[in-house]
Amino acid sequence: MTSQHVRAVADVSGVSVRTVWRWLERAKATGQAEAGVRQGYAVSDMAWALLGRVGGNVAELRRRLADGGDGGEVPSLSTLHRVVRRDRRAGRTLVIEREIEVAGERRPDPLSELGLNAVAGRGAGRQVFLREQKHLAQVSVLVPGAQVVHTPTVQSVLRTVGHAAAVGAVVCLYGDAGHGKTVALQYALSQLPHPARVRRVHVGVNPTVPELRRGLADALDMDKRLPHGTGEADLLLVEALRQPRVLVLDEAQRLPVLALEYLRGLWDHPDTDTALVLAGAGSERALRRVPALASRVLAWELVPRLGPAEVITVMAAFHPLWGEVAEGDMEWVDKHTGHGNFRTWAKLTAHLTAETYGQGPAVVDRQMLERVCARLMGPL
Repeated sequence: MTSQHVRAVADVSGVSVRTVWRWLERAKATGQAEAGVRQGYAVSDMAWALLGRVGGNVAELRRRLADGGDGGEVPSLSTLHRVVRRDRRAGRTLVIEREIEVAGERRPDPLSELGLNAVAGRGAGRQVFLREQKHLAQVSVLVPGAQVVHTPTVQSVLRTVGHAAAVGAVVCLYGDAGHGKTVALQYALSQLPHPARVRRVHVGVNPTVPELRRGLADALDMDKRLPHGTGEADLLLVEALRQPRVLVLDEAQRLPVLALEYLRGLWDHPDTDTALVLAGAGSERALRRVPALASRVLAWELVPRLGPAEVITVMAAFHPLWGEVAEGDMEWVDKHTGHGNFRTWAKLTAHLTAETYGQGPAVVDRQMLERVCARLMGPL
């Protein structure tokens, strides 16, 4: 071949003239005109099985390959990550071996350690109200000296959250604002056998799917930056969701349909073992807009307002101030201001605490109650 032939081949192939000359030299040396097949690094079956035994941790796999000392090639960490991602996308199955304790110690009876044993009083219909010790509750209830009262609703939330945590299910906690959803949920989460596995997802109003993805990654403490590719990022999220945790997403009614569809896709994955608690006033209506996600909800837990017959017993157990108030006065407060709304009653208790502070034995009469109610409702 002449130089003109070489330049013509280079123009047609889109390479430099020097590259064509190298091709010719290689062809003369080997006697073959075909381009050689570039051999890249491949993960052997033995190394692939070892990757499953270390929980899919590529860095740990490389460390063990390097410590093996068998003289084989050990690629860089970035190369190993790239090859593993390539093989998984191609359909190579990675079987991650889980610890034996998952079915036993990590999955105990979720209600076995709750210790519901302090009876505070009985309500209508022979309902038993329980009051837990303060050091166990760990719930902010706005008022010093207040206690979490185990109404039937609180006990129901406790069992629902415990069930969801045990089986990795999706549950929805709903009810009007101020009925006590947050207190009941926070208490139930604090009473789980492994409260350290509870993670909260923080997202803004009407978040986009990338914002929700970032919120999930932050909640799961993913120690490395998410890849730019959505497929790779979702793959890492699914890997993180294989662990038995409880993810809590409060104010779920703020999520748009696309974000809810994204959650449905993650929890449809067969490897997902993390429970999801969606809570908020109106969250049930938001989930109904995505039937595929609504069908996966294990339990719809309604937190209703306190009934007129419950208010007296519940508030007496909630704070000792109410134990000295006449039943007729408490009925009057509930009719004019409280309306069975737990948040309103908590604010009333806070005002009563301020009114009686430093006065010795507190005497709460109708005149004081009228002043307190006026601060919330205006002049009566």
